[in-house]
Formats: sequence, structure tokens, C-alpha cells
Amino acid sequence: MLLIWQLAALAGLPDYILSPLEILKHFLAALGSRELYVDIAASLGRALPGFAIGSALGIALGLAAGVSRVFDDTLSPVVFLTYPVPKIVLLPIFMLWFGIGDVSKILIIALACFYPVFINAYYGARATHKILVWSGQNMGAGRWRIFRGIVVPSALPQIFAGLRVSLALSFIVMFAAEMINARSGLGHMIRIAENSLRFDLMYVSLLSIAILGYAGDRLLHFIRDKALAWQESAA
Repeated sequence: MLLIWQLAALAGLPDYILSPLEILKHFLAALGSRELYVDIAASLGRALPGFAIGSALGIALGLAAGVSRVFDDTLSPVVFLTYPVPKIVLLPIFMLWFGIGDVSKILIIALACFYPVFINAYYGARATHKILVWSGQNMGAGRWRIFRGIVVPSALPQIFAGLRVSLALSFIVMFAAEMINARSGLGHMIRIAENSLRFDLMYVSLLSIAILGYAGDRLLHFIRDKALAWQESAA
């Protein structure tokens, strides 16, 4: 695909479509400037805390709803009712409540990240084999030990699946929030590039987000393999 793109550029493309080699050249040049790292740090400073807060709440409440009928009856209807609502449309409300600074952006990212982790943790806990729970009870294990030693390990594969979706969402929502109202970050860089017709900056920002997202996903996949190594041993 990159080769076809490059050949098409040699044949002639509009000014706003740069060739892969041109994008790479501009990206390498941007790596030598301080501005790119400032924007990357600003974006990560919003995306990662939002991801951590939303995922932590999603895991805790999802597992609780998966093992407790009280939590299930209380949380599940609210979660599944509000899940289809695009979270970025709530940003103006969050900005009224929490100000136009980073707090509102972090919280809207956390809200977006909460749902996929909650749903996966919920169904992961619900999918725990009853025979494992019964075996633990027959061996004298209490509720907390069964939850910690049986339910949580059983739900971990689905929890990590939710975390990978949540991580991607954190970058997507961060990007959208920065394009709406921000004075720094990779989304802000694209808005500046659009206003000044700096197409090179636009592609640099997009490539930076893609690399950061892919690196985060690979790191999460590595942690997943370490955390679930017992599955391979059991198999």
C-alpha cells in the first residue's frame, strides 16, 4: 500500500496529500524539535490519567456487578442505557462543570474508557465456571478468597480485552477533545495545521498518535502475556 501511495505521488497528487517519504522526512525533522515532545507530553498527560481512572473504575464496578445481584441491578441498567451515547458530546457539559482546563478532558476520557472495561469485566466475572466456585467452597474457601483466587483470574482475559479497547478510546477521545478546545497536544497541532495549511504538521501529528497508540497496545499485550502466563502452563 505504501509503495502504491509513493508511486501515485510521483505521478502527481494534490498538495494536501504528501507521499510516505515526505511524511517520514517531516516526522524525522519534527523529532529534532522541542515542540513535538511538548505536545506529546501534553496529550499523554490527558490520555493516560483518563485511561487509568476509567479502567480502574470499570474493573472494580464490573467485577462487583458480575458477582453481586445488588450491584448488577443497580449499575447494569445505567451502564447499558448510557453506553451508546457518544462521550465526546458531553465535553461541553464537563467543561461547564469542571472548567476548560485538563480536568474536564481527563474526566471525559475516563468516562469513555470506563464502559468497555466495565462490560468486559462484568461478562468475564459472569462467565466464571460454577464448578470452580463450588470446588472452592467445598475446600473451605470464603467469599473473598473465591473472588480473588477464582473469579478475578477467570475474568482477566476479558478484562485485558476491554483494556485494549479502552486504551485506543483514550487516544481517540483525547484527540477529539484537543481539537475542540486545547492550547497544546497533538490534536491541537492538527487544528493549527488546518488553520495554517501546514499539511506536514497534520501528518506528523497523525503518525505520532499512531506510534504512541501502537506502543501502548504492545505494552499492554506484553503485560497481559505475563499476567496470564498461568493459562499457558495450565494448557
